[in-house]
Amino acid sequence: MFTDTIPDDVKDDVLEVVERFNAEELSASGKAYHVRFEDSHVYVDRDDGIGPEPICRLTYNGDLYDWAFAIYKYSADDYDPEEDLFPGADKVNGTIEGALRAGLKAYG
Repeated sequence: MFTDTIPDDVKDDVLEVVERFNAEELSASGKAYHVRFEDSHVYVDRDDGIGPEPICRLTYNGDLYDWAFAIYKYSADDYDPEEDLFPGADKVNGTIEGALRAGLKAYG
């Protein structure tokens, strides 16, 4: 089910997942994921100490465990939902965690 906005309780869940992932997976690396919400999208950026860089965009489909994924392509300066040939594509499974893991593989 498509929705044009992400409900506040889902936004809270997304923030919780990202905070937990940062603490469990990235704390020793000095990197951290950050998210921005816009309409039905979650924009995922990663900061490695220099500044946030775009990683991917998730589109809310009405289910916390079924997000549409689009990797950020630096060559096009845009998000590509059709691209599935990148390191980490096998981690994309519709979940926030899967998207974060895919981003780690795609962009170290």
